[in-house]
Amino acid sequence: MAKTRPHSTELRHKVVQAYLAGETLHSLAHRYNLPRNLIRIWVDNHLVPTRDGEQLEGSIREDIAALAQTISECETRIETIERLVARRTAELEAQRQAPPQGREPHGASTSGVTSSRVPPPLGDSD
Repeated sequence: MAKTRPHSTELRHKVVQAYLAGETLHSLAHRYNLPRNLIRIWVDNHLVPTRDGEQLEGSIREDIAALAQTISECETRIETIERLVARRTAELEAQRQAPPQGREPHGASTSGVTSSRVPPPLGDSD
């Protein structure tokens, strides 16, 4: 069975904003006929503490969650690309190491004569 929420998002937001503005749990609970514990839960769900003790609003928390999801998706894509690069690198290395098939290596001469330059003899030069 699906859980239903008897209180609208607008009401929750209004109560949380009033609490953050300085109203007490007691006065809010009395005005809206709500249990104080429920208001505490709404406030806790709306705020999340940061490292320096500052509070973040719920919309920022949702943005952070969306960014975390995007980062996770990007990391997955990067891993896939790294695997493809590693596979292609291995293929290219295998091609380089394989002997050529049916053709002479680059720069090889088909005649039996090769020209090589002989350095001049060492001695006195005038």
